[in-house]
Amino acid sequence: MNQFLKTRYKWNEIPWRKLEVLVFKLQKRIYQASSRGDVKLVHQLQKLLFKSESAKLLAVRRVTQDNRGRKTAGVDGVASLKPKERLQLAEDLKLKDKSDPVRRVWIPKSGKTEMRGLGIPTIATRAEQTLVKLVLEPEWEAKFEPNSYGFRPGRSCHDSCEAIYQTLIKKTALVLDADISGCFDNIDQTALLAKLATTPTIRRTIKGWLKSGVIEGNIFQSTEKGTMQGGSISPLLANIALHGMELDTKEALTEELFQSMKKKIREAKKVKPFKSTASRVKALKTLSIIRYADDFVVIHENEEMLIKAKVFIEEWLKKIGLELNTAKTRMVHTLNPMDKQKPGFDFLGFTVRQFSNSTSKKGCKTLITPSKASQKQHAKAVREQLRSMRATTQEDVIKQLNPIINGWSRYFTPVVASKVFNRLDSEMFYKLWKWAVRRHPQKGAKWIRRKYFREHGNNKWRFKTHEGELLARHRDHYIKRYTKVLDTRSPYDGDWVYWSTRLGRSPGIAPRKARLLKIQNGKCKQCKLWFNVKDKIELHHIDQNRNNNRIGNLGLLHLHCHDTIHGTRYA
Repeated sequence: MNQFLKTRYKWNEIPWRKLEVLVFKLQKRIYQASSRGDVKLVHQLQKLLFKSESAKLLAVRRVTQDNRGRKTAGVDGVASLKPKERLQLAEDLKLKDKSDPVRRVWIPKSGKTEMRGLGIPTIATRAEQTLVKLVLEPEWEAKFEPNSYGFRPGRSCHDSCEAIYQTLIKKTALVLDADISGCFDNIDQTALLAKLATTPTIRRTIKGWLKSGVIEGNIFQSTEKGTMQGGSISPLLANIALHGMELDTKEALTEELFQSMKKKIREAKKVKPFKSTASRVKALKTLSIIRYADDFVVIHENEEMLIKAKVFIEEWLKKIGLELNTAKTRMVHTLNPMDKQKPGFDFLGFTVRQFSNSTSKKGCKTLITPSKASQKQHAKAVREQLRSMRATTQEDVIKQLNPIINGWSRYFTPVVASKVFNRLDSEMFYKLWKWAVRRHPQKGAKWIRRKYFREHGNNKWRFKTHEGELLARHRDHYIKRYTKVLDTRSPYDGDWVYWSTRLGRSPGIAPRKARLLKIQNGKCKQCKLWFNVKDKIELHHIDQNRNNNRIGNLGLLHLHCHDTIHGTRYA
């Protein structure tokens, strides 16, 4: 593993397949050792990995080639590196106690007027963070709670929603819909470093990143708390800080519930006092805490227990410098109105609610649908896009709108969304008609219809060009139930068949890519390595003609493999 830099390979001649295999074998051993609780072996393997030149090369490649934000510069102004500079960066890559400050930029929050601050580290710091993430992530993947889904490899928003559905499918319940106020900005750094319980070298390095400060408009500001969003390791650190909330809360409330049940049984004198753990297990199952990053829900049938859970979580969060956002935290019932509030709650763009149903055994049915806020946000995005293209051609309109429609629709295909899709398509038709009428105010309706709307399949009113380019519809995306990831599974367990199969069935992947994944057996057409859940996958046209979309002319490649074939500036 120590030969590649010394023999001075050219960047594109490095045997990346061999490096990927070597690094993953070490990561798998770290994951297995952490699962067994062998801390000493975990730290030994981690030291071996962060000193490995194979890991350093892969970290540099992920930052300079695979990352979508690879062209973003830090405080040093460096936005991209040439192949020789990448090799030099990998050779110089070491874990240091101090770090360059990050450059702060502000971006709008999705669908809101608020702004979110991002910290952009330098390329060298990003490579160091990626290297440490390669080392730490396998250890913590073996420790994380089963109902933690945010910012973890192989887990998504759909997994958390399916977990909620499976919890509510057999009962009605009260729900504490909670949100942590300024999670990334307020984490207690001392508590986080203590929770890491890692080697001194990694601890000092992470402390250097946390204390590095930010530069905004040539003004330096120190960072005494929080972990700045924008770094590759920030989501992992946030998950580590929040780790334990589910298990600690369940243990505390289960003990309290157990004692309460025990007292009631004694008073009723129905059965003898028990000392088995059966009641603990039963009580444990009655409480569910499902978390996606800093958003989480607590589900229980009893209001008193839910209030106690909220109090305990608030006390638990104080230990790491966090608190609940009172404006976004509320208690609701899934079936009945409560305190003049409608039943159900919104979570990650979905609305979860139960409806009375006489044919069901439990008397109600659980439905998850796209939230009204998400629908309004999507309709607004389409409307603004059309408004900005009043003078453009039909081809440009289709090119700009298709990604918006397809992306939003795929996100909601695992839930009950057919009626929403149909309504949005009806609204889309009127928007397109108004767009066409505005472009040709002197023409009649029949002329506009012949120019912009053509027959496609059984529909005679599809927005379609003369050359055959077609605007996507929401209803073209079929509803299909999502399969939740198994609680004990992790990409570091080495079961590539399981993870490549899940990747092909992901709601976020286009049908064409899903078909190609099946044809290629989940492997890259260029390097023949399995696609990882974190990999960026590109659609490659073999004959270089992007208009030739025959399935035999297409292949799926890693982003870096695609860049190498086309000889782009990032290859």
